[in-house]
Amino acid sequence: MIRISLVIPTHNRAEPLLTALGSVVRQSLPPEEWECVVVDNNSTDTTAERFAEFAAAHPGLNLRMVRETGFGVSCARNRGLAEAAGSVVAFIDDDERVNETFLESYLAFFETHPGALVAGGRIIAEYPEGRPSWMSKWVEMPIANPMDFGDEIRPFPAGRVPGGGNMAFRRDGLAPYGGFDPSLGRVNGRLIGGEENDLFERLLRGGETIWYVPDAIMWHIIPPSKLTTDYFRRLSYNVGVSQRLRARIHHRLLKTCLMEIVKWGATLLLILTMAPRRSRWLLRLRRGISCGLLGIGNGDR
Repeated sequence: MIRISLVIPTHNRAEPLLTALGSVVRQSLPPEEWECVVVDNNSTDTTAERFAEFAAAHPGLNLRMVRETGFGVSCARNRGLAEAAGSVVAFIDDDERVNETFLESYLAFFETHPGALVAGGRIIAEYPEGRPSWMSKWVEMPIANPMDFGDEIRPFPAGRVPGGGNMAFRRDGLAPYGGFDPSLGRVNGRLIGGEENDLFERLLRGGETIWYVPDAIMWHIIPPSKLTTDYFRRLSYNVGVSQRLRARIHHRLLKTCLMEIVKWGATLLLILTMAPRRSRWLLRLRRGISCGLLGIGNGDR
């Protein structure tokens, strides 16, 4: 019987997907207790063919692909929720790899915490060509979103939520809160995000506790293409756009703008203690977010 489902949305990233799947097939749970559902979100490359070859090479595992024609990661994740056979559903992205006890750790958590509805795990940034010297922890957060809150199961710290590439839910309990908002999330390469944060905000408002499961470990693989000035400019701007969209949804746009002013003050204090190159990247981040939040300019140009 399938007890836990792993969902992986993907779009035109056949090679990274195979890397992710290479870690998935090493899971410690008995094969009959888990499945992996890959949601192909309108890929036009060789994703479907290469997945079929991979699945054929692992006939003893429950690996399957479904196609979702609604554009965007939110549509793909919602399709994964609908397709999942397990009572627990975990999500990763196609540019990651996970440890061998990833699914076992989540399943054990939900079985020993019957009142829990949502959890997230540890995220470790992985740089195949090395971590850039200019990267501070503040600049790294929007790029890789690393998180490590210790070795014990605990509620997430105030103000923090799981990364979209390492989260798990009790499927039936999630139904009253709805799924991921299709107006948020990445579509056709545009770097809008915030769909998971929006869902977590609804869960928190509903009185749920978000739990940290340290033994569900994900490595977020950051290629050199995500370490360029152009990518960082686009990413920062669209972080701001995402914040604006979510603020409008939850009727707190003024509060969000006021908080941005506070963050500018903290940023200016931080750069006094940083090396000049790191300071420049931090200022780019803050400027990009502010422009996106206020709708100034075009971050996709």
